[in-house]
Amino acid sequence: MKLTVYGAAQTVTGSKHLIEINGKRLLLDCGLFQGRREKTYEYNLNFDFDPASIDAVILSHAHIDHSGNLPNLVKSGFNGPIYATDATRDLADIMLKDSGHIHEYDVKYLNEKRKRKGQPPVEPLYTIRDAVNTMPHFRQVAYNQSFNPVKGVTARFIEAGHILGSAAILLDLQENGKKSRFWFSGDIGRPDKPLLRDPVLPGGFNVDTLLMECTYGDRPHDDISKAFDEFVDVVNRTIRRGGKVIIPAFSVGRTQTLVYILNEAISAGRIPKIPVFVDSPLAVAASDVYRRHPECFDQETWDMISTYRHPALDFDSLTYTHSVEESKALNDRHDPMVIISASGMVEAGRVLHHVKNNINDEHNTILIVSWQAPHTLGRRLADREREVRIFGESYYRRAQVETINGLSAHAGQGLLTKYAASVAGEAKQIILVHGEEKAAETLQEKLLPIKDMPPVHFPERETSFEL
Repeated sequence: MKLTVYGAAQTVTGSKHLIEINGKRLLLDCGLFQGRREKTYEYNLNFDFDPASIDAVILSHAHIDHSGNLPNLVKSGFNGPIYATDATRDLADIMLKDSGHIHEYDVKYLNEKRKRKGQPPVEPLYTIRDAVNTMPHFRQVAYNQSFNPVKGVTARFIEAGHILGSAAILLDLQENGKKSRFWFSGDIGRPDKPLLRDPVLPGGFNVDTLLMECTYGDRPHDDISKAFDEFVDVVNRTIRRGGKVIIPAFSVGRTQTLVYILNEAISAGRIPKIPVFVDSPLAVAASDVYRRHPECFDQETWDMISTYRHPALDFDSLTYTHSVEESKALNDRHDPMVIISASGMVEAGRVLHHVKNNINDEHNTILIVSWQAPHTLGRRLADREREVRIFGESYYRRAQVETINGLSAHAGQGLLTKYAASVAGEAKQIILVHGEEKAAETLQEKLLPIKDMPPVHFPERETSFEL
């Protein structure tokens, strides 16, 4: 029984882990690596193993850095089942198609430049058609229901509390009379997060090996209730100025959290009843999936629905825009409103147009609610630069910029420490993935003094472990 880490090794993208048992090969996640464009394309195109040799895949959740290379896996010869929760399957359906569209669009643009330089064209990593061809491989399994992906493995999905349908993967392994229990955290969510149930910790499950993420191992998160109060305050101050609140937000998870907060705040009278628009095709589609899976909601969400007598992601002043014309019409309005639009780092999509059309008005607010990568427009706005370039033109920023850092869907340092500490005295080893070196080293230091803590590893790519 052997585990090999092929992705999210000393980095936060490209989750991909292979278990070999009884002559079978079981892949946990198959995500896209994200980095420099040239390196990213080659890395994602070529697998470190033969895709046709993989017998089954188990998917922790639908985020692209965990699911995004599944169409390429299928295109390259994989012909087995992909196990996922019901909600993960439905989110993957829309997200993989969207990813295929982006790959096609990016390659079309790239090939135009290559043609002018006399260079041969390149093919997209995969297409929308490849994404469509991937979906028949999915097999939906409910939380806590046992299934057998390959010989000698009994698996269960356990609530991870990260996004809709997200799960930790618990595996009971047996080979040649030897038994072992393995837990893969996937991405760990946060307790008391809106909409979703809290993550279940692995302590008490008698886990032998814990494979866990460490994305925020070097930093604690602000309290979620404090972040909610900050959000309400920013919206109210902007309304009093007569301005718009423009929120760049990721389409899956963050957008739905913001809609829930606005719903609750307006219903409770904490924010005046103003128009709220969700203006992102993928976010609209993802919100539809969220509405189809209320079985994933937590008790707080059900209490809110019961109290205010309307769905968690719908209320009277909320509009989900579909057409480009509806999106453009928002720029002709000057009344106070909230516009939530993608992309989350302000690098593409409709939000670019909303920022461009509202950046020069001091009454407006651009509200940053997630981490922004270096060199992105979102980072330049978060750094409050006065002059930025949008669509190749310079714009002087008069709009206010506010940042709220407490809305991350990932567990912070405190919960990560508690998560790992829960298996002290039970597990034989802990393996940290999905994190940068500083995050992992800081978390390892936090874990070191804990009594009965097993060895904690931070492996390079292609490192193998006996299970």
